[in-house]
Amino acid sequence: MSVSVPAALAAALAVDVVPLGGLGEFGLNMMAISCGDTTIVVDAGAMFPEADQPGVDLIVPDLAYLESRKGQVKALVLTHGHEDHIGAVPYVLPHIDGPIYGTPLALAFAGKKLEEHELDPKTVAVRPGDVITIGPFTLEFIRVTHSMPDCVAIVIRTPQGILLHTGDFKVDQTPMDGEAFDLHRFAQLGAEGVLAMFCDSTNIDRRGYTGSEKEVEDGFEEIFTSTEGKIVVATFSSSLYRLQIVADLAAQFDRKLAFVGRGMNENSVIAQRLGHLHLQSGVTIKDSDVPIFPAQDVVCLVTGSQGEANAALSRIAINDHRHVKLVEGDRVVISARAIPGNEKSIGRVLNHIARRGVDVVTESSKHVHVSGHGSEEELKLVLSLVRPRYFVPIHGEFRQLARHAKVAGFVTRGLPSPVEVLTAENGDVIRFNAEGGGIVDKAPSGRILIDGTRTGEVDDEVLRDRRHISIDGIIMPVVAINGRTGIIEGVPELVARGFVSDESTADMLIEGARVVSSAIAECSVEERTDPGLMKERIRTEVRRFLKKRTGRRPMVLPVVIEI
Repeated sequence: MSVSVPAALAAALAVDVVPLGGLGEFGLNMMAISCGDTTIVVDAGAMFPEADQPGVDLIVPDLAYLESRKGQVKALVLTHGHEDHIGAVPYVLPHIDGPIYGTPLALAFAGKKLEEHELDPKTVAVRPGDVITIGPFTLEFIRVTHSMPDCVAIVIRTPQGILLHTGDFKVDQTPMDGEAFDLHRFAQLGAEGVLAMFCDSTNIDRRGYTGSEKEVEDGFEEIFTSTEGKIVVATFSSSLYRLQIVADLAAQFDRKLAFVGRGMNENSVIAQRLGHLHLQSGVTIKDSDVPIFPAQDVVCLVTGSQGEANAALSRIAINDHRHVKLVEGDRVVISARAIPGNEKSIGRVLNHIARRGVDVVTESSKHVHVSGHGSEEELKLVLSLVRPRYFVPIHGEFRQLARHAKVAGFVTRGLPSPVEVLTAENGDVIRFNAEGGGIVDKAPSGRILIDGTRTGEVDDEVLRDRRHISIDGIIMPVVAINGRTGIIEGVPELVARGFVSDESTADMLIEGARVVSSAIAECSVEERTDPGLMKERIRTEVRRFLKKRTGRRPMVLPVVIEI
C-alpha cells in the first residue's frame, strides 16, 4: 500500500479517469484512475467472441495505457464477480504492481482464472463499509444489489473530490440474502458532495423498475408443478440467487439436483464454501447419476444459456452429452437474458431441443428471468440522491450511454447546480483539476483477441485470414520441383478444403493443376529453383484461374517441395 502524498501537493494534482472498456459495448468493463504517479484499475472484464471471429476464445481490453504507466499501477479493484468484470484479470495482472482488492466472492471467482494461468497474486478481501488507502486515493466500499451476492459500489476520494463508481446494480428491495442496497449511504454522499459519478447504463432504455430476484419463484414453481419429465435449467453459473431458487424448489418437490458443466460445478462449490448457496442434505447428485433416477425425479442446472458451442446445454441439445439425455416430457428452461450478438447461437440450440420433442421455456413465455441491472426509475433515484457535479454514463452500448445522458440532464434540470454530463467513450481521458472537469485527450484503447487460454493474441491479419477461409475455403497447390534443374517431378496437385464450386470441383482442380504446370513451364530455370518466387507465381496464376472460373477468391497456399 502506497504512502499518502502531502496534502498541499496532492491538492495540486489532477485526476485522470480513462475508461478502457465497457463504454459503447456490453463487456470489457475496465477503468483506470490516475493521480500523480499512482494509478488504480477498477474491474478487468472480458467478453466472448462473435460469429465473425473464428478461432478467438476470449476478448480483453487493450492494455497499452497500463503498459505506459509501468510501475505506477498500484492496485486492481473489483466491484463483483461477473465475467464482464473479472474475465481479463489474468491478462491485466502482469501490469499491476500491487494487490487485487475485492469482496470474497469476486476474489474466489477471479482466483479460479488465476490458478489456470498459474498466477498467485496478493489479494485483499473487502466488505461493504471497509475503507482503504492507496497513495492519494481513499476507497470506501458500499453495498449494492445485483443478480449475485457480494457486489459493491466504490467511493474514491481524490485530491480533487469524490468519485463514485456504481458497478453493476439494481435497487432490489427484497434481496434474497437480506443485504439491502445502501441508499442511505448514497444520500449521505450526495449531501457531502460528489465530484463525479460513473453509473451503470445497461437498462436505461427499460421503463419503470427492475424486479426483485425473488419474483421468478412463482414461474419456476409452476414449471416444477407441471413438468412430468426432467427439468433442465440453463443459466449463468454465477447467478447464485437463481441457483438457490432452483435448489430450494428441488428439495420442495423431492427432485434430485445435478450441477452440469464445469462452470456450474466450480461456482456452486465456491458459493457453498462462502455461504452464498445453501443445499439441503441429500438433494444433490452427480451428473453421472442422472440416468439412474426416474426423469420426474431430476432437475439439472446447466451451463450454456448463451448457446456456447462447448457448453453443457449445447451438447445436451444434440444428444451428445454423456449423462443427460432429453426425451419427450422433459422441459428446458432458459433463465437468462440473451446477450446482444448471441441470438443466433441461442436459436440454434433451441432448434435442436425442439427436434427432441422437448418443450422450451424462456422469459418471453414465463417469468423465469429478471435482470440484474436497474431500469430507468432506479437510475433516476440514484442520480437524484447523489446529485454529482459531473455525470459519466458507463456500461452499455452508445445508445444506452446517450439515453442515460439525456435522462441525467432531465432529472437535474431546475436544481441549483444541474449536473454536467460527460458522454465519454473508451480511451477518453477525463481530467479533473482545479479548473473543473472535461475530456482532454485520447489514450490507446481497443481489444485484444485471445486464441486459447494462454497461447497468445490474435492480430487483425490472422483474424482476417480466418474469416477469408471460413467464407471461401482454401486451395493448396502442391508441386515437387528438382532444386538443381528446376524440372517438375511428377504432376502438380490442387487440394481443396472448404471450397465448393457450382461445377464439378474435381474436374476444375485437375484443370487448375494443368494451369500450374503451364505457368511453371513458362518460368526460367532461375525462377523455378527459387521457392519464394515459385510460390508467388503459382499463387497468382491459381487465383486468376479460380476467379475466372468460379467468381470466388479462396485462400491459395502453394506448397513447393524441393527434391
